[in-house]
Amino acid sequence: MASVRETFDRMPQLFRKDGAQGLTAVYQFDITGDDGGRWYAAVREGELTVGEGTHASPNVTITMAAGHFVDMVEGRLGGMRAFITGKLKVKGDMMLAGRMQKFLNVKLV
Repeated sequence: MASVRETFDRMPQLFRKDGAQGLTAVYQFDITGDDGGRWYAAVREGELTVGEGTHASPNVTITMAAGHFVDMVEGRLGGMRAFITGKLKVKGDMMLAGRMQKFLNVKLV
């Protein structure tokens, strides 16, 4: 199982430019637990920038425990199931959270 940091490090490789057409958004990730931290993913003009820390103006904030986050990215935990069971919390634009599955191989909600 990859660490949270490794997951964010490989996020640019998971990026699908065709799924990000017309999208400008900042996704903040607040990952809790021992392997946690804060990262953001900014999509603009078909490009993805991933950074560590807190972005000044995210459109959506996704909060979840480190183990659940890695399980979701690696396909062992469905995003909708995580959301319904309270393992994934979304603050901000829910539609943007759902749109992530179009440009990343990650299904959030």
